[in-house]
Amino acid sequence: MAPASPSSVKRRCRRCLYWIPVLFISIIVCWSYYAYVIQLCIVSMENIGEKVLCLLAYHFFVLLFVWSYWKTIFTSPMNPTKEFHLSYADKELIEREPRGESQQEVLRRLAKDLPVYTRTMSGAIRYCDRCQLVKPDRCHHCSVCDKCILKMDHHCPWVNNCVGFSNYKFFLLFLAYSLLYCLFIVATDLQYFIKFWTNGLPDTQAKFHIMFLFFAAAMFSVSLSSLFGYHCWLVCKNRSTLEAFRAPVFRHGTDKNGFSLGFSKNLRQIFGDEKKFWLLPVFTSQGDGCSFPTCLVNQDPEQVSTPTGANLTAKSIENHPFPSKPLRESQSHLLTDSQSWTESNGNSEKGTLGMSNPGLAIENET
Repeated sequence: MAPASPSSVKRRCRRCLYWIPVLFISIIVCWSYYAYVIQLCIVSMENIGEKVLCLLAYHFFVLLFVWSYWKTIFTSPMNPTKEFHLSYADKELIEREPRGESQQEVLRRLAKDLPVYTRTMSGAIRYCDRCQLVKPDRCHHCSVCDKCILKMDHHCPWVNNCVGFSNYKFFLLFLAYSLLYCLFIVATDLQYFIKFWTNGLPDTQAKFHIMFLFFAAAMFSVSLSSLFGYHCWLVCKNRSTLEAFRAPVFRHGTDKNGFSLGFSKNLRQIFGDEKKFWLLPVFTSQGDGCSFPTCLVNQDPEQVSTPTGANLTAKSIENHPFPSKPLRESQSHLLTDSQSWTESNGNSEKGTLGMSNPGLAIENET
């Protein structure tokens, strides 16, 4: 058996190191379970009713917390489907030809039939050199996972996983239940924490567990509340963390609210239509992760124009009977009003006829 190469050994060591934050969180949770259940509830609490209620509520919160944390860690991120990958012939053409019109032609041909409406800062088709695919909207290449992730939010070291389309709901629930878990410990441990400083507790090791448990829960509550509040704001605006730092670029230009459809629809994109599943870590998000409705109504003249920049034909107009101007969130009710789109068709034709298709440069995003 051939010995492992130095690069493969390095990769394995790196994978092991990535699990250290997860191991740290697991140790903290296991210790908090021992400190709360054994040292606080069983040893320190004298009232039987209080003891039973605290144990039942605690196990309810810890169950939801561990469940959502597990799902966030072990749910594999979704990658672009095969429609977005280059064929073998197209890969050869991309590699053989210098950057220029040939490469532009390949990307235009591939993107023509794909639901791709975002661009790079220079207006080029978003293309990944490493994965050799046309990037779907809101998809980004993760340098840690070394692959493109659908609706990538960020790579989280505390779960050793990419947070994206497949597990973003689980990540939100993980933040919510971990915050509730910490707040519950703080609320029920407070009176015993006060007794510690007033010498009202027996001189046993339980008093030190109670003190450190309160400090740890309070500290995590502060950090989790700010992080959870930030992601709640992102959900309301229908943005990812990456989009909050760098707004997506559409045909008409940069638009930070391009994917926002209003609070209700933004919420349902993450949690789904069935409210009975909203608080459970089961996948209910809408869509396939490759395409998303926008307040721009997904109009992109480049998708239907000819390579030479000729005027749009009547058939092209029929395929995209929507205005190309962006709609603000206050106008998002138009998304469900089919009559409004029909009435605005005439204006759309006037606005789009005569538009040309400028050449696109290939720009890698990694």
